[in-house]
Amino acid sequence: MALERILDQPRAVDLLRRALASDRVAHAYAFVGPTGAGRMTTALAFAEELLESPSRQHPDMHVIVPTPPESNPRGARAIRIGAIRELERQASLRPAMGRRKVFVLDEAERMTAETPQAFLKTLEEPPAATVIILILLRARAVPATLLSRCQVVRFGARDDAGAATARAGALELLAEVRAQGVEALFRRTDHLEREKAEALVDAYWLFCRDLLLAKSGAPGALLVDAGRAAELAREAEGWTIDQILSAVDGCRQAREALLRNVAPRLTLEIVLSRLALRAA
Repeated sequence: MALERILDQPRAVDLLRRALASDRVAHAYAFVGPTGAGRMTTALAFAEELLESPSRQHPDMHVIVPTPPESNPRGARAIRIGAIRELERQASLRPAMGRRKVFVLDEAERMTAETPQAFLKTLEEPPAATVIILILLRARAVPATLLSRCQVVRFGARDDAGAATARAGALELLAEVRAQGVEALFRRTDHLEREKAEALVDAYWLFCRDLLLAKSGAPGALLVDAGRAAELAREAEGWTIDQILSAVDGCRQAREALLRNVAPRLTLEIVLSRLALRAA
């Protein structure tokens, strides 16, 4: 089962397994927990079980992510009412291949002011054979009327030791690429699995966050890797604020690209190249 790959959220996985085993799958779920807890990875694994096929390539799998305004590519990202109208349209259609259609709304708390009310109608009168999953940081990040129509699945923060090991591995890879060039990148990212690529991109995202805090003179206690405060401060000296913000945006784009099924190795190579070169 795809859910067997999710090793560090046993309560959430058990709830979803029981729903599948009893064929009592809710029409809407809210996966609530901190960044890095595996909410999206679990949503995709659950979708794979529901669709009885790898979900990323399935025509009945739809992922909605926040986007900037069409008129301003650098504007604030949000899930706008147009995306919800398109969800409603797709949900009204029959499944293309399987028994169900699955819709995942990443960062659902980024719905614009009028969007939750428009979305409420879909949750109150859910189309047949449709499962909707909201990915949320906090339960109160959306109106209570919306959350009450969802089955809440809570995700705890991942084990600190495991997360620290993953971040250390990501920084080791970055150091190799800086020292040895693209040969190290190609060697270490050969046959890269998507979940590994997602974990590495997340680690680089947190690295950029720490760089920004260090560049701004924030206390070391605020850093994810507080034990590396002095090293991060030295690293930050070689970056401008604009370069760090550009790298943060690059990590965000890479995460969205992985959701859209872009090749994991290519995606990671772009991120590593930008970090190695401190490219703006």
